[in-house]
Amino acid sequence: MTNKISVLTKGISVALVLIFSTLTLTSCTNPHTPAGNEGYVYEDPRIFGKGGHRGVVSGPGNYGVSLWRNKIINIDVRPATYTEKFKILAKDDLNVSFNFHAVISVNKGGVAEVVQNFGGENWYNRFIREPYRTFVRDAVQKYTSRDIKATREIIASDVERKLTEHLKGSPFKLVSLVVGDINYPDIVAQAVEKKLAAQQLLEEKSVQKQIAQKDAEIKVEEAKGIAQAQKIINETLTVNYLQHEAIMAQERMANSPNHTTVYIPSGSNGIPIVYTPKN
Repeated sequence: MTNKISVLTKGISVALVLIFSTLTLTSCTNPHTPAGNEGYVYEDPRIFGKGGHRGVVSGPGNYGVSLWRNKIINIDVRPATYTEKFKILAKDDLNVSFNFHAVISVNKGGVAEVVQNFGGENWYNRFIREPYRTFVRDAVQKYTSRDIKATREIIASDVERKLTEHLKGSPFKLVSLVVGDINYPDIVAQAVEKKLAAQQLLEEKSVQKQIAQKDAEIKVEEAKGIAQAQKIINETLTVNYLQHEAIMAQERMANSPNHTTVYIPSGSNGIPIVYTPKN
């Protein structure tokens, strides 16, 4: 009987040791946080422990081996770009498509607040996304579709101011904000293309007009030169001058070896008669 009790006692002891070992092995954890992250360590008890927040780990690092079942939520605290796509009805009732890029970071040491008050890993969707989109829509709808591209910096500044105010007092920080590519509807793009084509044609016509004006100026100057030359000739082409030229022409003909010329004087002193009509 004594032997049976001894064997039973040993069996119970071994079972208890095995149960304790199993619980110990399954409960021991060593939560790890990678570089660029902060880890929120919390206890997730099965049998023993109270649960709740246990500490914070700055990555890269480990929380350390613990007999309790500790788990970790890692939050990336580095600046990251959050892009939102928009198709907004502008002031002139035309839809304009574009992207907004916001670079946001989590303040160091703020991981506990992020997890406890802002949804942990879903902090962007829970706290920032919808207000951010509302700020963009409000800023863009003040302008016509044609003015949006020219005022993109003003729009970005307006959204940045409102988003910064929204994040005040939170563990988040807006690093920068940029308006991406702006795409107009096809009807606007076609109108712009037609306007550019018409403007180019107008510029070509303007150049042609300038060339024509220059050509006309050249012709006027040529005509002035011809008229001036005619005036000089008319003033200097006297009867005596013509008679002198006639005599010189006769002399050249007489001395030419290639021609036989018969010259019959018809004027006084053998000089050709030059008729000058009277007005």
